[in-house]
Amino acid sequence: MSKLPSTDPSASIPEVIVIGEALTDIVVSPTGTVGHPGGSPMNVAYGLGRLGVATALLTSIGDDERGLAIENHLGGVGVGLLSGSKTPGKTSSAVASLAADGSASYEFDVRWTLEPTALETLPKLIHTGSIATFLAPGATTVRTLLQQANGQCVVTYDPNIRPALLGSQAEACSIFEDLVPLTDVVKLSDEDAAWLYPTLDAQGVAARILRLGAELVVVTMGAQGSLLATTAAELHVPAVSSVVADTIGAGDSYMAALIHGLLDRGRRELSNEALATLGRAASAAAATTVRRHGANPPTLHELSEMLV
Repeated sequence: MSKLPSTDPSASIPEVIVIGEALTDIVVSPTGTVGHPGGSPMNVAYGLGRLGVATALLTSIGDDERGLAIENHLGGVGVGLLSGSKTPGKTSSAVASLAADGSASYEFDVRWTLEPTALETLPKLIHTGSIATFLAPGATTVRTLLQQANGQCVVTYDPNIRPALLGSQAEACSIFEDLVPLTDVVKLSDEDAAWLYPTLDAQGVAARILRLGAELVVVTMGAQGSLLATTAAELHVPAVSSVVADTIGAGDSYMAALIHGLLDRGRRELSNEALATLGRAASAAAATTVRRHGANPPTLHELSEMLV
């Protein structure tokens, strides 16, 4: 089992390591087709970089032009790749088709492989999610890394369900519930929640995930705001109104801002007031992103201005 330092030997230890897929989003809209770096974990890492958080990404990209574009995209906000993230071959892709209301549907060409590895030094927080936690063979390595981190640092998880790449609902739910006890914070959209637990409402989903061992569960509901719940507190935070250009990356911007807020708080108790602060900042980040085309999250300055 290899150890994973950063590809940049002079880089300082990151506050956050994100583990998961990076790919090329090919966006098809009435105005044309354009490709740009994407993938939920990659978007979260990029969003953290824009918020000034020292971040590194463990992923699997090819040595092609698309892979180089992803590396340069991340490097532009100071996010480095951990060694083992680049391999010979083609970078995965997703075709996002935009509807008139800005919502996106996806078709994927994804391969997810990670060699058995261990993190050389644990950061303050590890984030993972999406395809990387479900798709073999790389999902096995992701779970091993979460086991290594369990109880040693904060772990956040966004399943970001993509049914087209998963097996049955029952199989995916089993994988999800196997990972939850290795995490501290779980964030999922109402669509994710409805797919995993079709008989439960948002409160019921949050309660179930809390019983599995998470300390904080967040269910985002688009324009209806978000639900933040712990075993001791529960709060609905309204969405920040925004004119929607498209919804690409909105959930990932929410996740990045949520992580930023958690880092600021450390391990202090999550009271209703604390949940409100976290939810407002994350909602503001998502609102900024939907106003702009593509996964274009706010900078720390932009987010701070929205929260004044």
